[in-house]
Order: sequence, then structure tokens, then C-alpha cells
Amino acid sequence: MARLTIVIVTYNSAAHVGTCLESIPAAARTTAHEVIVVDNASADGTAALVRERWPQVRVIDAGGNLGFARGNNLGIRATASELVLLLNPDTVSGEGALDRLVAVLDAMPAVAVAGPRIVDDSGRAELSYGAMIGPLAELRQKLITHGHARRWPLIAGRVERASRQASFPDWVSGACLLIRRSDLDAAGLLDERYFLYTEDVDLCAAVRAQGRLVRYSPEAEVMHVRGASRASSPGWGEQAYRRSQLAFYRKHHPGWAPVLALYLMVRGRFPDSSIQDR
Repeated sequence: MARLTIVIVTYNSAAHVGTCLESIPAAARTTAHEVIVVDNASADGTAALVRERWPQVRVIDAGGNLGFARGNNLGIRATASELVLLLNPDTVSGEGALDRLVAVLDAMPAVAVAGPRIVDDSGRAELSYGAMIGPLAELRQKLITHGHARRWPLIAGRVERASRQASFPDWVSGACLLIRRSDLDAAGLLDERYFLYTEDVDLCAAVRAQGRLVRYSPEAEVMHVRGASRASSPGWGEQAYRRSQLAFYRKHHPGWAPVLALYLMVRGRFPDSSIQDR
């Protein structure tokens, strides 16, 4: 029986999921694992491609675009392994990276979640962990992200140094997130009110509420191509983020939720309910 289940939720991911799947055997060489692809009704033949080229991978047809949280939960519920890894289809796992994440949980019983150092396709570190989402934390993260993206020396250097240091942040990115099934069950799996974005922060908050720890582990490294399936529709991505952001504040910061809603309306960024997630 596999000790680790790797759940990959796909949506029009045919151009990238192959590279992701090809990287897994070397990344999890010493960990018995299975791979589950949950396909959210891709229109580009993603499911057929995976079935044809990787017959050892189990493919689950979601029957529609369920989003990230519901799609992952579908894969999680279909398995019974001790450990679960959430992995984006536009990632490439470095050699031994997943074995190293498993080793972190083995060495640290108090840790429920572990995430790797994530870099883009040019090798630059991503901000793939951080403090609990809130007004001040979001402002800080936005400023750092802005400066890092524009390669401001002080900020870019700080991000690079910090990304090489292990820590216990409030959350790690769901692009590659390893969790013990017992902790996942205790958290109630991923909250399905989030279609896309913030579900990883919410999951880590639920884990920490149980007195468990989240570990950022840079000894493991994963490359992230970043939202390849959404690149052609940035407006839709903004809408999806704002809906999740509002849902997150209503759940975790109810006093701030009306303030956020007013701010988004004034800025013309309040999500349009007539635009459906797809």
C-alpha cells in the first residue's frame, strides 16, 4: 500500500501536466506513493493524455470544474494513505524533493504540514509561505511581492535569503503541500467555499488551531510555472481571487469583511456574481 498519495487537480493542463508527472518518480524515489489526477472537465484532452501516457496514474473525472478545494477533496476521499501531497500540475519536483518533505514529518512529530522552497522557471524564489492573511499581513505581502517582481535589490535579496531558511510560518503554498492524513481529517479537509485561492492558508489555519505546526522546508525544492491554464484569462483569475478573499475574511475576520467589501467596490474590484467560476 502506498504511504503517500499525490493529488493533482487539473484544468486544461495538457501542456504542463506531463512534465509534472515525469518529475515525480525521482522526487519520491524512496517513498511508496500513488498519483491521483482529478480532472476538472478539461477541454484540451488532459484526462485522455494522462490515461494514455501514464496508465499507472489513476484519473478521476470530476464531471465539471469543481475548483481546487473540491477537486482535491475528491481525490483525498478516494484514497487512504498515511500522507497526502497536494501538487499543482504546473510544477516540476526536484530530485528527492518529496522524499525530503516526508523526512521532515518523520523527524518532527509536532509538524502536520510541510512545504518546499518554490522557484519560478528562472530559478527565482517565490513567496510561497507567510503570515496568516489579514489587513496588515496582506499589505506587507503585497509590498514585498511588488518589490520582488520588479527586482528591487533590497527586497529581492531579502526574499532570496529568507527562502533558504527553514521556519514555522502560518501557511505554506498549496502548489506543493504535504500533510498527514490524520491532521487533514481533523481539519475537515479543504474548505469548499473557496473555488480557487486562499484554501491553503485556510487549511493551515485549521491545522494550527489543533495545536499543530506548519514547516517551511527549503531543503526540498519545486519549480512552479505559475497558473499556465489561467494565463489567457487574467480577469477571471482576479475575480476568483476576490471571491475567495471575501469568503476568507467573512470566516476569519468578520469585522473586517464589510471594510474589504467597501474597499473593493470603491476600487471597482468587487467580484461580479454574474461571472461564474469555470
